Amino acid sequence: MVKLYGVPGSRAMRSLWMLEELGVPYENVKVDFVKGTKTPEFGKLNPNGHIPVLHDGDLVLWESLAINLYLARKHDKGLWPKSIEDEGRAYQWSVWAMTELEEPLLTALLHRVVFPAEQRDATKADDAAVRFAKPLGVLDGALADRDYLLGPQFTVADLNVASVMAWARMAKLDLASAPHAAAWLTRCTSRPALARAQGR
Repeated sequence: MVKLYGVPGSRAMRSLWMLEELGVPYENVKVDFVKGTKTPEFGKLNPNGHIPVLHDGDLVLWESLAINLYLARKHDKGLWPKSIEDEGRAYQWSVWAMTELEEPLLTALLHRVVFPAEQRDATKADDAAVRFAKPLGVLDGALADRDYLLGPQFTVADLNVASVMAWARMAKLDLASAPHAAAWLTRCTSRPALARAQGR
């Protein structure tokens, strides 16, 4: 059986969501992202010391969005793109989510919600909110004439980007300037598979 190491309240949620979408039987091995990743045993799975990690037969794979691309390609169920061009776009959006979108979202989330009040820096949070406006605009423009990133159907591209974008609402970031992206995010995060991954 596939094993996914991590806990839902972390980047592991992205891959738990994918596993639920695909209906793949799996075991969620609960590994705390602070203490659990520091053990020698976990270091053999991921020398970077981060979750999630996927263990599928002889394959050990880390990086949440790479795990999702692999799972979608292996099991498909309609989530893998139908053309080589759309495969390229799925990779593009997945890399974009990590390089352009995640950092300002995470910074705002940490300094507005996660850190104890005495460790929060409002200046860093506000700066992150300003920097978030650019990728938000890019995403909104891409969705102006379509329901999902690659066309009319939900795919791995949407799951990967939405699993990062979901932090925007948690970080109290305003999406009013991006109605297409906001509506798309609601469509993506309303999927039953995500609710199952979250234990709802």
